Amino acid sequence: MKNNNNSENHTNSMELIFDSKSENESFARVVVAAFCARLDPTLEEISDIKTAVSEAVTNCVVHGYEGGPGKIRLKCILDENELTVEVHDDGVGIDDIGQAMEPMYTSKPQLERSGMGFSFMEAFMDELEVKSGKHCGTTVTMKKRIGVNN
Repeated sequence: MKNNNNSENHTNSMELIFDSKSENESFARVVVAAFCARLDPTLEEISDIKTAVSEAVTNCVVHGYEGGPGKIRLKCILDENELTVEVHDDGVGIDDIGQAMEPMYTSKPQLERSGMGFSFMEAFMDELEVKSGKHCGTTVTMKKRIGVNN
């Protein structure tokens, strides 16, 4: 019997909530890499995804919660050959998203941050969207098409 609902056959999702601690950054990287493994990504694609996830989670820890306690929500969706990764914090938010996304800009120069987090996310993923508001948290949504020459 044929199932006419094709979207259900080709989509899969997961959501994970974890503490805003720097040691959980590597955990998040591995979880996302394992989740998208069924698409048989290249080593370069996996490396790109892991780097982007690392940057997004690190931003939550360092900027969103300013090193304090909080929760980070990681959501992944596989739809056909596209991975969507959403990283959300309920932290302080970003005053000026445009400025924050400028290469080399950092709101924490005293911590010797490179200011390249969003630039790396943009370079390694196919799409990047940032939504934030002061004291409303931040949501970073990234998309990567696997096995497609872009």
